[in-house]
Amino acid sequence: MDLSTKYLGWSLPHPFLAGASPLCDSVDRVKRLEDAGIAAVVLRSLFEEQIDQEALAQYHAEHLHSDSHGEASSYLPEPEGVIFGPDEYLDYVRQVKQAVAVPVIASLNGYTQGGWIEYAKGIDQAGADAIELNLYSVATDSGESGAEIEDRACAIVAAIRKAVRMPIAVKLSPFYTSLSNFALRLRSAGADALVLFNRFFEPDIDIEALEVRTHMELSTSHELLLRLRWLAILSGQVDAGLAVSGGVHTARDAIKSVMCGAHAVQLVATLLRGGAGKVAELRAGVSRWLEENGYHSLQQMRGSMDCSRTPDPKAFERGNYMRLLQTWRPDA
Repeated sequence: MDLSTKYLGWSLPHPFLAGASPLCDSVDRVKRLEDAGIAAVVLRSLFEEQIDQEALAQYHAEHLHSDSHGEASSYLPEPEGVIFGPDEYLDYVRQVKQAVAVPVIASLNGYTQGGWIEYAKGIDQAGADAIELNLYSVATDSGESGAEIEDRACAIVAAIRKAVRMPIAVKLSPFYTSLSNFALRLRSAGADALVLFNRFFEPDIDIEALEVRTHMELSTSHELLLRLRWLAILSGQVDAGLAVSGGVHTARDAIKSVMCGAHAVQLVATLLRGGAGKVAELRAGVSRWLEENGYHSLQQMRGSMDCSRTPDPKAFERGNYMRLLQTWRPDA
């Protein structure tokens, strides 16, 4: 069965990519994913704060403490809980590119027009095949409008587009007033693909200790539903690659994603739970379903249930909401 797809200008043998996770934190782990048949890998994000922190540490070392003892390393702030520093990250990109043949997508996580945009040039020069911009921002400033947030994001994409030659994917959250319009603006700014969606890790409250607590919860298939809606809406409207991230755990999840318009499927939680062998399992499951249902290729199926093709496009919009509320009855 032909499972080939196109994403970020590449012809891939199938749509399954390894999303950013600990599974991509060492060369050996990435090689195991390649051996398992993954189509491409996304390295874990380097954060804007890490780059800013290193620049500040360098400034302190060179200018503010020029008369200090050379062993006073405590002057340099150490980031907590990070895997790679900025320089280490570039070295790691080079190492992974030398070790594997599959496309390697580096990742930057930021929200302002800072020095991290210049850092994208270093990632390009290090040999990454593409870059994924994770525009993670929680809008807490009541003085900043939604339009200003979108303008800043588009300016970041446009600046990085000018700085690098490699393809650019933008990983989004669903929390934009008009996501369809924003997607078109990002495409005009230079984005080659959009990744739906970033997962916000929500804080909890310890009511006895009076502390904010955070913990990691892996996704489930239920999270896919929001992504299916927006894949279906954007497919056919935006001339860009579409990738789904979050909620794909089974072959049926992947099939739904492609039907709604996805070109690529990023896997994280299912690989963390089931290991690299899940790649072959998902490929086999999708192939078997396509054959049983009379399809000749994945491309034949892609977008068949998006808003431009489905017999009932309003099911993705307000009409379905109204129908469900008015027809719901409690179980007997």
